[in-house]
Amino acid sequence: MSDTSEKNNVKKERAWYAIHTYAGYENAVERNLRQRIESLGVEDLIFDILVPSEKKVKIKGGKRVEVEERIYPGYVLVDMIVTEESWYIVRNTPRVTGFIGAGGTDPVPVKQKEIDAIFKRMKTAHIEQDSQYDIDETVMITDGPFSDFEGKVSAID
Repeated sequence: MSDTSEKNNVKKERAWYAIHTYAGYENAVERNLRQRIESLGVEDLIFDILVPSEKKVKIKGGKRVEVEERIYPGYVLVDMIVTEESWYIVRNTPRVTGFIGAGGTDPVPVKQKEIDAIFKRMKTAHIEQDSQYDIDETVMITDGPFSDFEGKVSAID
C-alpha cells in the first residue's frame, strides 16, 4: 500500500514536462493550450507553457536582422502537476503528439538541471551572428566609397 501512495505523491508534484508537437506548430500549441487551460479552469494544475527560443542576429541583404529561433523545434515545455485531467487536456490539445518519455499515462519530468540550462540559454544576451562570408574570402564591395572594388575578408565583427 505504501508503494501506491508513494506513486500518487510523485504524480502530484509540480514539474516541467516536454511535449512533442507537429514541427512548426509550437506557438499554435502554446496558444491552444493556454486557451484550454483558461476555458477549463485548470490553472491550479497547468501553470506555464514555454516554447524554448533564443535570439540570433543574421545578415540578410547586407542588413543585420534579429530573429528568434526555436532551441528545440517540435517541442514545448509545460509546467504542470500530472493528474488524469491535466494529462488528458495536454495530450488532446490540437497538434500535440504526446509527452516525451511517456509510458502510457506516466510522463517523465524534465530534470531541473536541464530546465535551468534552457532558461539560462534563453536569457543569455549572447547573440550569435551567422555570416555568409569566411575569413580570407574575396568579396565584391557593393556600397560606399569602395563600391565595385574587390576586397578580402580579414575579420568578422
